[in-house]
Amino acid sequence: MTSTLAPSPSASPDSSPRPAVTIVVVPRERFSYTQQSLASIYQYTNLPFELVYVDGGSPQSVQSYLKAASIERDFTLVRTEHFLAPNQARNLGLSQVKTDYVLFVDNDVHVSPGWLEKLWHCAQETDATVVCPLTCIGQPLHQKVHLAGGEARIVLELKGDQTRRRVHEKHYFVNRPVAEIQDQLHRRVCEFAEFHCVLVKRDIFDQIGPLDKKLLSTREHIDFCLTVSQAGGSIYCEPDSVVTYVPDILYRWSDLAFFMLRWSDEWEVKSLKRFRKKWDLGKDKKDKYFRKRFKRLGHRRHLTHLRQLIHRLTLGHSVPWLEKGAIYLERQLNQLITRRYKRLYHESSQQQSMTKVPG
Repeated sequence: MTSTLAPSPSASPDSSPRPAVTIVVVPRERFSYTQQSLASIYQYTNLPFELVYVDGGSPQSVQSYLKAASIERDFTLVRTEHFLAPNQARNLGLSQVKTDYVLFVDNDVHVSPGWLEKLWHCAQETDATVVCPLTCIGQPLHQKVHLAGGEARIVLELKGDQTRRRVHEKHYFVNRPVAEIQDQLHRRVCEFAEFHCVLVKRDIFDQIGPLDKKLLSTREHIDFCLTVSQAGGSIYCEPDSVVTYVPDILYRWSDLAFFMLRWSDEWEVKSLKRFRKKWDLGKDKKDKYFRKRFKRLGHRRHLTHLRQLIHRLTLGHSVPWLEKGAIYLERQLNQLITRRYKRLYHESSQQQSMTKVPG
């Protein structure tokens, strides 16, 4: 991997003696977009910032690139030799933050010109606790909506003489072309943001504590936003700020191994059970919200990779028995990967080596 970096950011009218924002970059599900993502941050950000990069077990080529980049750019590089769940990585990054705001961004996000400035201005003008951008998905960049804010709350339903707690969740403008809904996009109060990219007041963590490390792979953004709202904080979406989450079909083993652990059946089950218990949502075993998610265990792995591989092997023909058998075998492999990770790294999962190399 080459280490071509974008030019250093220029001065901004918003410049201050000390940056007010620390960008914390964490692994989401792969490592192969590391260079493009980091280069976009330095190319398109004019507001002064600190940067903490959390590298959870990336392969040698990425590790070398990040070490060189940290020297050139003078940012804090935190590395573990094992993979990290996203909230584990965010908490490691958060422990290094001294600024008034922290911005969490995944390592597969490509930002656009003015992205951070626009989030910052929204936070200053609204006194928001949390601000998210318009998050798009895929290539070409910044053209298809992944999320433009949404709704997330616990609702009470009365059935007979019993009251049940349920999750209400709604995403705005999912998979819509940006060009078709441009006139409907405006700054608004919302109830949740996703961790692809989110600006947060640092002092909210003094109230609510660190992110929940028991949420290993799913519902962590809903949990965080429910907690912020419960603490009296406010959440905004600022669609003038645009970033894009860039997924990919993974062929590198270093990416695939992390992806399979990140979206493993065990991590998803543990996360869903933790979320259900934490928010007292476990009384109704037929709850559609959880039944749907337990039924779809592994769908990210199967849909994104396994099905693509089978289609290539069968020249695009549908072979249900082959797909069913492949899914069964993949689940066995997934269990082996999860058990191996737990055996090797369970005791050391809270340890990390940190390097801050001056430029």
